[in-house]
Amino acid sequence: MTIWLDFLGAEIRYVETPSFGRTRIAESGHGKPETLILMHGIGGHIEAYSKNVVPLGKHYHVVAFDFVGHGLSEKKTDIDYTPHVYVEQLLELMDALGIEKAHISGESLGGMIAGFFAIKYPHRINKAILNTTGGIPIVTEKGRQDLKNLAELSARNFGKLPTPESVHSRMQWLIYEGNWNLLTDELIDSRLALYINPDFQKVAPLVFSRLAKAASGDTTPDMVELEKIKCDTLLFWTLHNPIHDVAAAKSALPRLPRGKLYVMKAEAAHWPQYEAPQEFNDVVHRYLQTGEV
Repeated sequence: MTIWLDFLGAEIRYVETPSFGRTRIAESGHGKPETLILMHGIGGHIEAYSKNVVPLGKHYHVVAFDFVGHGLSEKKTDIDYTPHVYVEQLLELMDALGIEKAHISGESLGGMIAGFFAIKYPHRINKAILNTTGGIPIVTEKGRQDLKNLAELSARNFGKLPTPESVHSRMQWLIYEGNWNLLTDELIDSRLALYINPDFQKVAPLVFSRLAKAASGDTTPDMVELEKIKCDTLLFWTLHNPIHDVAAAKSALPRLPRGKLYVMKAEAAHWPQYEAPQEFNDVVHRYLQTGEV
C-alpha cells in the first residue's frame, strides 16, 4: 500500500497562522467531539502518520501537521527553531482551527513539544502521549552510544545535498532493522523530494542546528520538566528505541504525576506509529478513552 492510499479519506490542506505562515495539515474525522493532534520528529513531516490519521479519524477529529520549516509548511529563516517556537505554532494552529482543547501526541521532537505545551498551556490539553520522546535523560551506556552514532551520521551529511543513499541511511536509524522492508522507494523518494527543495535547503541548517551541536559535542539538551505535566500522560515506548531506551522511559515514569508507560509488543524502534500501526492505533484509542493501557 502506498502512502497516499493510506491517506485516502483524509483531507490534505493548508492553514494560515499569524506568526508561522502556511502550515500543511492532514485531517480526518470532522465532527467528532474529541480532537487528537499528531506531531512528527525533527526533520519529519505528516507522512510519518500516514497509517494513523484515517484509522484514528473513526473515533476523533485527527490533525497531523508539518512543523514550521518542515515538510510543506512555511520555511522561515528569521526564527530560532527551538521547542518553544513549535509550541507557539501548535497554539496558533489550534486557534486557527477553532480547537479549544485536544489530546496531543508527538513522536521524538513532537513528544517534547507535547510535554512543553502541556506545561505552558495546561488548559488547552486533555491527555498527552509522548511517543519515543526526546527531552528525558539518557540513562544507559547503549543510549549514549546511540546518540554518538546519530551525531556521527548527522555530521557526515551536514552541508551536503541529500541523496537517496543518505536519506535511506537516516531512515534506517528510525526503524528497527527487522522492519527495513518498510523503507520503500516511495517513502525514501518523498522525503528526498522535500529535502532537496531549495526552500528547505535554506532553513535546514537552522532546523538541524541542535543535531549539528550534538555532533560537535557542544550542546545543552532541552529537557521536559515532567513533574510539571499535570494531565494524564502516556509514555509510549518500543523495545528497540535508540538513545532513550526502555530504561530511560522507566526512569522518567515516576517523575510524571499522572503517568503511565506502555512498551509495544511488536518489534519497533523510533517510529512505532509507522512500524506497527495497528497496535499503535489500538493502544492510543484505548488510552484516550479509558486512561488505561
